[in-house]
Amino acid sequence: MIIKIPYGADFMQIELPEGTEKISNTQAVRPEPVKDLQSTVRSALSAPLGSAPLPELVHPSSRVVIAFDDLTVSSYGPVREIVIKEILDVLKRAGVGQENVTLICANALHRKFRLEELSTVIGGDLVKAFGPRLMCHDAEDPDALVYLGKTPGGYDVEINRLVAENDLTIYVNAEHNRGFSGGWKSVCVGLSTYRSIRHHHTPDGMSMSIKNNRMHKMLDEMGELVESKIRGRIFKIDTILANPLEVARMFAGSVWETRRKALEVQAGLFSDRRALSSQKFDVLLYGIPDWSPYAAFSFTNPLLTLISSGLGYLAGAVQAVGRPGCSVIMITPCPNRWDSVHHASYPDVWENVLSKTLDPDEIHTKYAEQFATNPGYIEKYRRAYAFHPVHAIMAAYPLKRMEHIGRVFVVGAMDHEVVRHVGFTPAKDVEEALRLAGEAHGGDFRLAYVEQPVPYVKLTM
Repeated sequence: MIIKIPYGADFMQIELPEGTEKISNTQAVRPEPVKDLQSTVRSALSAPLGSAPLPELVHPSSRVVIAFDDLTVSSYGPVREIVIKEILDVLKRAGVGQENVTLICANALHRKFRLEELSTVIGGDLVKAFGPRLMCHDAEDPDALVYLGKTPGGYDVEINRLVAENDLTIYVNAEHNRGFSGGWKSVCVGLSTYRSIRHHHTPDGMSMSIKNNRMHKMLDEMGELVESKIRGRIFKIDTILANPLEVARMFAGSVWETRRKALEVQAGLFSDRRALSSQKFDVLLYGIPDWSPYAAFSFTNPLLTLISSGLGYLAGAVQAVGRPGCSVIMITPCPNRWDSVHHASYPDVWENVLSKTLDPDEIHTKYAEQFATNPGYIEKYRRAYAFHPVHAIMAAYPLKRMEHIGRVFVVGAMDHEVVRHVGFTPAKDVEEALRLAGEAHGGDFRLAYVEQPVPYVKLTM
C-alpha cells in the first residue's frame, strides 16, 4: 500500500506492508451545503424548536447579548456574520435598537482575539458598528462574572454577567464537532470560568461521543441551574457544517431542542468508532497535520502536536480498534517552536511539568490549580492575548490514552529530544518504526493505517 500521508504542513508518500488495513477516522457522510445560507438562517429563526420566536421574547427596551463561537471552532465561512446580521434585523423589526445589543466572543479559557482577527469571521462592518459593545469573554474579571451556585451534583456554575442579567442571550454556534460541542457547552464553558470548567475538563471528563456523552450530562445539569437562576432567556442557533466553509443544516430555538436535533443529524454522519473494523490491531499509524484548533493566527508547538492532537483529537480510533498495549506510529516533523505570546504558559508546562511526570491524573491534581491561579499568566490572558494558563495543563490530559497505548513511535521529527521528552521513541523513517513495533509485538503484528481528517483552511499570522 502506497499512501500520501499528512506530514506537518506538507505530505509524505510512504509504502506500507501488504496486509495493512485502512481505517477511516474521517466523517463517513459529507452532507451537501445549503444553496442559500441567508434563507436557511431565516427559516431556522422563523421556526424555532422548543421556543417562541425571537420577536416574542423581546420588547423595545430589552437588553440582548449575542454570543458566538470563538476562532478555535473550525468554521471559517460567513456563518457567524450572516446569523448575527439576521438576528439584528429580527430584533430591529421587534423594536430593539442596536444600542441595546452587545456582541461577545465566547472564548472561555482560550485566548482573547484581536478586533482584526474577529473581523475575519463576523465582518469588519460589525466590528466597527459595535465598537466597545463587542468584546471577548474574560474568565478572570470578577466584575464581569456571576456565581449562580452549585448543581445537585455539586458542580459550581459561574457565568458571564451579561447572560445572568440581560433579558435575552442569543448564542450562535458555528459548528458541531461530533458530540463534543454545542448544547450547554456553549454557555457553560464558552461564557464560564475555570471554577466551573474544572469539573468536566479533566483527564477522564472530556468526550466526543454523540451518544451518552458524560461531559454533556454534567453540562446539562449546569444548564438547568442557569435557566432556573437567570432573569432572562437563552435562545440558541446550532450549526452542522458541510465543510469548514459551508453550512449543511441549522437549527434555532431552545438549547435542549437544538442540540437534540443536531445530534440526530451527527449520528447519521459519523460511524461508531468501535465498528470501524471487526479486528483489533497491534500497531496503528497516522500523520499529524500542522494544525490545531488552538493555533488560529499562530502555530503549533510540541505539546499541541504530540499530545493534544496526536493523542487527543486524532487518537479516538486508536482506542476503539487498537488492542490494549498497542503501538502508535505518528508521522510529524514536530518542530521545537513556541508562540510566547499566545501560548505563554505552554513552554512552562512542557519544561517544568512534563519533565517531572507524564501521569495526567498527577498533572491534574498537582499542577492544575497552581497554573490556574498564576497571576503573571492570568495577566497575559486578560491583557495580552494569551491562552489561560491552565489551558496548557488541559492540553496534556490526552496522555490518559497511554493507559491503552503501550508505546508511541514518532517518524520524521526534526528534534529527537522533543520526542523523548514525553516518553515517545523517535524513528528516522517508517521502516525503522515498523521494525521497532515488530520487536514489541512479533513479526506477524496486525497493522492499520488511520486516515485522519485534514483541515484545508488555516488561520495564520
